[in-house]
Amino acid sequence: MSRKLRFMMIGMGDVAQRLASSEPARRARWFGLTRSDEARTRARASSVLSVSGDLDSRISLLRAANIARSSAATIFLAPPPNIGGDDPRVKRWIAARSRALNRPLRGERRFEALRRASRAHSDRRGKSTLTDIYVSTTGVYGDRAGDRVSEVSVLRTQSARAARRVAAERRVRNSAQTRMAVLRVPGIYAQTRLPIERLRERLPALVATEDVYTNHIHADDLAHAIWLSVFRARAGRTYNIVDDAEWKMGDYFDRVADALGLARPPRMSRGELAKHITPMMLSFMSESRRIENTRMKQELRLVMRFPTPDALLQSMSPTDALQRNLDV
Repeated sequence: MSRKLRFMMIGMGDVAQRLASSEPARRARWFGLTRSDEARTRARASSVLSVSGDLDSRISLLRAANIARSSAATIFLAPPPNIGGDDPRVKRWIAARSRALNRPLRGERRFEALRRASRAHSDRRGKSTLTDIYVSTTGVYGDRAGDRVSEVSVLRTQSARAARRVAAERRVRNSAQTRMAVLRVPGIYAQTRLPIERLRERLPALVATEDVYTNHIHADDLAHAIWLSVFRARAGRTYNIVDDAEWKMGDYFDRVADALGLARPPRMSRGELAKHITPMMLSFMSESRRIENTRMKQELRLVMRFPTPDALLQSMSPTDALQRNLDV
């Protein structure tokens, strides 16, 4: 029997792929919940064992929940649905985990051996030190008019999107089944995740006097942060996973445009801007905050490969970056 650590991922997107493929995480044994052929293809490309299931159907989750039961940790990366004020997907997953924990398994002795192998990292008392992870969003802080916020700041959700995340955070914290930590994540970027189409379409940004502070994290640094969190995060604790940049949104677009040899976006007042962009994008451009990452650095001891987006932008070949985005 392999003595590799076993991990279960809920959500098989780009960050999950980067996590499973990274060092030293790729020496572990990874399982991923998938509901589509596309997700299964992504799982295979990252050497992740696909487990069929749909977060919108609780009965389909039992096999994944049993695998999570015998895994060292579970990483929940799936977003809530786009409607409502709650996250029924998290609710269904917790219910499936509860059913799996209360259901006797065949070959219980073998299961116990798997569990002990996967929970190999333990403290002196033999209690597991590994932590399950729920990946949330910094949108739960709402608009702070450019002020700094930390993990202890009061939440001020302004959108249904953020309210669903707060509800999900509350559910995972109140669940007695897991040792869960919450990672709050801002806008994710990478060489294949830049606002190139937005720049090509000449969508406007806010004028400097009305612009908002925005926060970012490179997808590789986020994947690394998740891996470290499994081993170093405290159960029940929240961590902001953000880089060191304190840029306004329009400045970010300008820097990406300059790095790629594209025209900078036009600037408009908020009133004019509303005529040219979607309501969702306008809501993002109505929240300004600078997010502290001290806890991430001190407790998770994450050393970022990309402390600001400049670390990526200055190293890119414009032609290569544009081609990569066409290939995605």
